[in-house]
Amino acid sequence: MPLDGFSTLHTDLDGGVLTITLDNPPVNALSATMMRELRDLLTGLRSETTVKVIVVQSGIPEFLIAHVDMDILAQADVFADLAASAPAGLNVFQSVSELLRTQPQVTVVKLAGTARGGGAEFVAAADLAFAATETAGLGQIEALMGITPGGGATQYLLEKVGRNRALELVLTGERIDATTAAAYGWINRAVPAADLDAFVHQVAHRIAALADGVVTAAKRALPPQDHAAGFRTEHLAWAELVERPAARQLMAGATRRGAQTVGGERDLEGLLRSVAAQQA
Repeated sequence: MPLDGFSTLHTDLDGGVLTITLDNPPVNALSATMMRELRDLLTGLRSETTVKVIVVQSGIPEFLIAHVDMDILAQADVFADLAASAPAGLNVFQSVSELLRTQPQVTVVKLAGTARGGGAEFVAAADLAFAATETAGLGQIEALMGITPGGGATQYLLEKVGRNRALELVLTGERIDATTAAAYGWINRAVPAADLDAFVHQVAHRIAALADGVVTAAKRALPPQDHAAGFRTEHLAWAELVERPAARQLMAGATRRGAQTVGGERDLEGLLRSVAAQQA
């Protein structure tokens, strides 16, 4: 399948390891175009037996995926295409994460910077995730926008970190560092930033070098959990809140104050709390 021609992704194939570099300046917001390109690439790779491991990284050091683009619903044509192709029982956002989670290849996220909202869900959906101790962070920011996660986070976090920690992460909306994320089980482990590239390269290439059939057998023996019922409940909770004026006002206010710019995204939690206080 073609591995180029994308506007928000770059790819590099090396010995059975395909590296996908996300590149949607300034902060890698998860736009409708990026979602469509991820869908097209990952779908095409499902039948590509020469690729054993998929590594996802960022071309923007500070951000893997800042969060879903706050203007995504304005990208009507692309969003409609995504909605039409979403599997039954999944919304557009869940379908992207589920593609990654159910990929036949081993999926690995290399997190050097921040992933919030839909970006944090993307990390949780991967088979393996490794993050830079000094610079990486994860946050389910949605509650501070007046909504709840709608791209799989409630189910992924319930499975990975347990109900009490999932509630903490969803309701506080705080960015947590890589060490805490590893202790909670959100990622596999935190790695010194200077060693992250080499560590992920070694893990990916060792898996890719395994005898034919081993990866397939391991993924069959350790299947992803079925979250179908939970996804429906998650979507209904999100859909009810996202239509409320409070959520729209919070997101519009955040955009005016610098959300989706590098400066604004460095402390998005503080920015959103400030907007909420101003609108109260």
